[in-house]
Amino acid sequence: MTLRVAIVGYGKMGRIRHEAMERHGGFEVVVACDTSQDPDANFAMVTDPLAVYDFNPDIIVCSVPNMMIPDVVCTALERGKHVFSEKPPGRSSDDVRRMIAAERAAQDRVLKFGFNHRVHDAIEEAKKLIDAGTMGELYFMRGVYGKAGGPDYAQSWRNDPAQSGGGILIDQGIHMLDLFQMFAGRFEDVQSYVQRNFWTDVPVEDNAFALMKNADGIVASVHSSATQWQHTFRLELYLRNGFVSVDGILSASGSYGTEVLTVALNRLDTTGNPIPNPESQELRFTEDKSWDKEVAEFYDAVVKEEPLRCGTSQQALDVMELVERIYSADPEWHRILQDQTPLPDQAI
Repeated sequence: MTLRVAIVGYGKMGRIRHEAMERHGGFEVVVACDTSQDPDANFAMVTDPLAVYDFNPDIIVCSVPNMMIPDVVCTALERGKHVFSEKPPGRSSDDVRRMIAAERAAQDRVLKFGFNHRVHDAIEEAKKLIDAGTMGELYFMRGVYGKAGGPDYAQSWRNDPAQSGGGILIDQGIHMLDLFQMFAGRFEDVQSYVQRNFWTDVPVEDNAFALMKNADGIVASVHSSATQWQHTFRLELYLRNGFVSVDGILSASGSYGTEVLTVALNRLDTTGNPIPNPESQELRFTEDKSWDKEVAEFYDAVVKEEPLRCGTSQQALDVMELVERIYSADPEWHRILQDQTPLPDQAI
């Protein structure tokens, strides 16, 4: 079965999704909406998001800025379309709740959000190892996800809280938080420091530090940074019988390096205590299959009615609520956010 696709927002992410759908073979892009037109496109191009419905698509791919996502998603669901939307899922948890209400009203329509880090090979292998149980209970996690802000950082819509909902934490750090919750469930106890260090002229954070604990006592710490001048992804999981870490993450830019999964199992001395610096094994991954895995899961959910494992609306709500708890746990940053006046919602 071939699904007819309309892509709303044909920028970098819209094109990445298009390419993944072409590799899959079960999709046909019939129209894309963007302010910029592609003269080489072999499908219709429009500038009005509502015009895509004239082409009778089965699904809507939503690749627009954060403030536009809820309107695009809800309109699509109300019109009976399946939806694949980029993250973050809007600007706030209220945005996600609005989309969940539309999803429930649409009943059998599929809504998936693109949290592709869950299906990177190294992350999936780490999850299999931990779920197998041989490494024992999970004690704590650490995560660092950072980059250099880059050209025109201060002018980007991503650094206008009215359009994005926040800074580097909601833009990039949200992936690490989503992984934390994949491994350990919801975190309720949160302490944080949210800062503007280098880009002091923008109204959002360029660094966020958080320490979290869930109901089972598992602790996680995260640092999300736009002043990590050497692009870095590192996830560490420490368990009773050893540790698992993922260094690097394959990306379109290639700036985070090769994904390396490191696994170490404790060896015990004669008294039953772990010997320091256990031997470890490394697995290296050189191909990013995450985009294809997400598209394949979405297709199977629509056509075969198989349940989503990654990118569900509940997962989107859980991680957005955690983002908000991190922002509000720093009293000074919470005051700054309260003082910012949002722009009117965009009508889509």
